[in-house]
Amino acid sequence: MPSTSATQSFPASFHAQDISTNGTTLHVRSGGAGPADLVRDHLVIVPDLRGLGLSSKPAGGFDKKNQAADLAGVLAALGVEQFDLVAHDIGNMVAFQFAAQQPERVRRLALIDAPLPGVGPWEDILKSPMLWHFRFGGPDMERLVAGRERIYLDRFWNEFSANPARFDEAARNHYAELYALPGAMRAGFAQFAAFDQDADDNRAWLASGARLRMPVLAAGGEKSFGSTMAVMARAAADDVREGIVPDSGHWVMEENPQATIALVRGFIAGN
Repeated sequence: MPSTSATQSFPASFHAQDISTNGTTLHVRSGGAGPADLVRDHLVIVPDLRGLGLSSKPAGGFDKKNQAADLAGVLAALGVEQFDLVAHDIGNMVAFQFAAQQPERVRRLALIDAPLPGVGPWEDILKSPMLWHFRFGGPDMERLVAGRERIYLDRFWNEFSANPARFDEAARNHYAELYALPGAMRAGFAQFAAFDQDADDNRAWLASGARLRMPVLAAGGEKSFGSTMAVMARAAADDVREGIVPDSGHWVMEENPQATIALVRGFIAGN
């Protein structure tokens, strides 16, 4: 499932607020000072995507092109014009659409361990049996997992990790509680149900001859998407830096946070 922002991991100095944007309300945490990058010496802005975490759970609008407009509203409310954009999982797809629509605002784009619908080897990626949940749907899907959110989510945390023990119990309980909120699983499934539309939107953008010109970090977990991230990114971007998070599966910040942070900080610093 797409990840949300874990409350217990945020410094006390972070400020939380709900921002109305594009017909929904996003829960946003921010902290630090300076350009919008990393917290030690920068302003960091962390929104829960539409329908996820503590953001509202609207009935629709989960295509990633529309969610890029959600992000634009958050940035307008916070008075941010240009920024470095760091994304993981479903966030990659929203970040890609934002960079495609408003490239002049994105100084650098980091895409971490998740594919982009319709871009590069997307059709081959869809064939992986590990990604069965991309097509999990139908009228009974919410009823099947109601009250069993932790069981459902544990499968992803366990199967997509190089070492499942690194995704600790506190984080598992935190996310399971968020996904047990009213409408949360429906919204989570809606993120995946929108992939066909997302693929159409991305293909249309590529067919127009457009390319991403800003520097792009394409980082994959060593035991997950790995170097496939760079193959995918090069199908849409001109300046791609490949990164591998060693000894990690998909959940890079839980499995190897030090290596992930070093990759991102080095990239944003221009190294």
